[in-house]
Amino acid sequence: MLYSPEALLAFVETAASGSFSAAARKLHKSQSTVSTAVANLEVDLGITLFNRDGRQPILTPQGRRVLSHVQAILAASEKLDELAVRLSTQSEPRLTFVLSDTYQPTHYESLLRRFEQRYADIEFECLIAEDQDVLDLIHGGRAHIGLLAVQASYPPDIAYSRLPDRTEMAIFVAKNHPLATMPELTQQDLTLYRQLYLQTYGRQTPPNTQGQTWSAPSYLMLLEMAEQGFGWAILPRWLVAQFGHQLLVPLGVNGWPKMIAIDAVWSKLNPPGPAGRWFIDNLLDPQPV
Repeated sequence: MLYSPEALLAFVETAASGSFSAAARKLHKSQSTVSTAVANLEVDLGITLFNRDGRQPILTPQGRRVLSHVQAILAASEKLDELAVRLSTQSEPRLTFVLSDTYQPTHYESLLRRFEQRYADIEFECLIAEDQDVLDLIHGGRAHIGLLAVQASYPPDIAYSRLPDRTEMAIFVAKNHPLATMPELTQQDLTLYRQLYLQTYGRQTPPNTQGQTWSAPSYLMLLEMAEQGFGWAILPRWLVAQFGHQLLVPLGVNGWPKMIAIDAVWSKLNPPGPAGRWFIDNLLDPQPV
């Protein structure tokens, strides 16, 4: 028996998000379409996947066992789709890429030059965003590929791959800030002064912060605020070195600096075309500069 790919994805998304309505929003479908697709899959399989007695659907024991198999089926389907895209000779007319300031663009200029030579007729657009904003741009179809600091988990409809690059994040303040004169600092010392933290447009709640805070949706804006002495900020070291004005100093706090990994992300529902796949492959395996 053949099972509908839409039904399989609706099942996985519902299990991940915990409700038919949340799954519908992620898949850009109506709630009735998603719940009907899952119900039809249950009929096809002859088992009940969700317990619907409560306010939210809960996976049954059978549903939990089926989930891993469905995820494997979708993963295999994605690899087949990727192969078909790579073998295609017709490229997309436009490619939109979301760049994160956590990505140190060591190979970026070389990548763009090779992209220009290979796909000279494609319109290329580059946006800047971080974390949840990157995922929202991919979800909404505004962008095809994005980079962001590695997340704890991703929605089922988001594909991702780890880049070989890692970025050093450190805590910075202006040279004339009171914290700059303190040789040894603890996290408790930081709470006595204003923190400048990253708050993306798509984040519903602020991160776990203590003390007074200001926020901005980009690291470059946080860098400028820190240079003006408004507080301390966690920033990519390369960004401070390249765009700072030698006004900031790193703080010696236990556990810092930290190295973070970077992921490339794209939509499983509307995957990139041949040019986008080439772009992803070359992000994951950069050529020497």
